[in-house]
Amino acid sequence: MMPSKKIRIVSLIILALLLTGCAHWWRAFKTYQQMSEFDKYFNVTVTDDFTLNFKEPVMLSEDFITLAHLRPTEETAKPEGKHWRYWFRKVDGYKKIVTPEVKFYSAMNFNKEDKLTAWSFSPLFLEIAPPKFLEVSLRSIGGGEINKDKMQLRGNSDLIKKIADDLPKKSAVVAKLGDPFEIKKEKDKEIYIYRFLLDTKTIEEGYEKNALNEVKLSFDNKTQELVRMAGNFAGLKISINYKKFQDKTADES
Repeated sequence: MMPSKKIRIVSLIILALLLTGCAHWWRAFKTYQQMSEFDKYFNVTVTDDFTLNFKEPVMLSEDFITLAHLRPTEETAKPEGKHWRYWFRKVDGYKKIVTPEVKFYSAMNFNKEDKLTAWSFSPLFLEIAPPKFLEVSLRSIGGGEINKDKMQLRGNSDLIKKIADDLPKKSAVVAKLGDPFEIKKEKDKEIYIYRFLLDTKTIEEGYEKNALNEVKLSFDNKTQELVRMAGNFAGLKISINYKKFQDKTADES
């Protein structure tokens, strides 16, 4: 096959992606590719919240609307672009907000070109996703595998330097989040299930279930440590097995 013909075929494929709305997935894939050179394209800042900064941003605000079919709680115009914030509030089995209120946020900053420059997670979220473990899980994405059928990305912890930090204890997590909606008992662990409802004024018809976010926290029966977190946050599925990133021997040496 002549090189020029190859170029024409590739161009047609890209055009087809654009015409079918797959440009959103294409930009998400380009961001995934950047993860393989994490320090070149990203940096992390941790104050009260956790922020992932994008040095060469790719994704647009419309990508998140198209992929999640949900709009944020707050949309604020800024001189440098715009700021979005998604508020998640703890609810009971009837989707009623519990009292005292328990809530956390995920926030995004976009520049004047509408590209994502920073993605932040609030202090309460860090109670179930400790900063160092959250960062190392993001770094593992660069060596991860993509399941095209399920549209899932699995990180590769083997390529990442492990950390010696302790994990949150069940008592500390429950003190912040309150009692769970449900508890499932297994041989070696307990799974605490919490429900959070996204506060949003606009939900695309047929995607109402995306607003209800179930968070599963697995606690080791022996150590009482939080060993795994899995949740669905506004259409974004996150699952972190903390034990894969923890190296207790480093702490003991």
